[in-house]
Amino acid sequence: MKRLVLVFVLAGVTAPLLGQQAPADAPAALGAGVRRPPPPTGPAPRLPDGTIDLRGLWVGGGPSGERASFEVQGGLKPGDIPILPWVKEYLAKLDLQKDPYIWCMPMGVVRKSPLPWRFVAEPAVGKTARILYLIEEGGTHSFRQIFMDGRKHPEDPNPTWSGHTTGWWEGDTLVVETVGLNGRTWIDRRGLPLTEKAKVTERYTRVNMGTLERVVTIDDPAAYSRPFMARFTARLSNPEDDIMEFICNENNQAGQAAGSEVPTEFPVAAPPPGAATRP
Repeated sequence: MKRLVLVFVLAGVTAPLLGQQAPADAPAALGAGVRRPPPPTGPAPRLPDGTIDLRGLWVGGGPSGERASFEVQGGLKPGDIPILPWVKEYLAKLDLQKDPYIWCMPMGVVRKSPLPWRFVAEPAVGKTARILYLIEEGGTHSFRQIFMDGRKHPEDPNPTWSGHTTGWWEGDTLVVETVGLNGRTWIDRRGLPLTEKAKVTERYTRVNMGTLERVVTIDDPAAYSRPFMARFTARLSNPEDDIMEFICNENNQAGQAAGSEVPTEFPVAAPPPGAATRP
């Protein structure tokens, strides 16, 4: 009996400790018990040609988690996203269990998982990198190709989850433009859509050694009455950290493993016939 009482006393003492949230300097993506120093604040590094060096392992930089995360985390006020009437009706009927990401499908070009990601560049041809890859740990262990060789978007791109992406430098800012999306990815967990007409522009600026600013502009005339923009910040992770293997289907706690029925297909966001859209 004394031992049993002791067990209950210890449980009562340790339970509050276990329930505490990780400190601000311990991102849950890399383990709730990992303490880490604040990101460095020195000048942003540069490559030999003078270009800002975007390399490093980054955490954050996009909407993640909250139902209205694009607004909340992007510095917007509720209602600032100018949805067209058909989108309001679409959202009211949308089954949030059909979020492609919780079924191990790509998150899309706007959202960010809470897990690390990095830029990787092909060897430069002359002074210009031909392709940048944006590699993310979360979900599908996905990557995006950013063509940096001056090519244009296809006139009629084949719609895909990540679309067709080109990039260029404007001063010290990397500008990344994506078209040709398939209408299945969401802007955030609430289900705000990107149709096949969408163009997403991202501006990456390494403001100092440990901070990367990402400004996202969405121009989708089929779903929103005007373009709109949000601003996010990513922080540099520890030098010894790295992207870990993440096999979503092996440990999916949100989709089929949570008892939900596997969608036969993921909804494609598109205005219904006769719906008002922006020219």
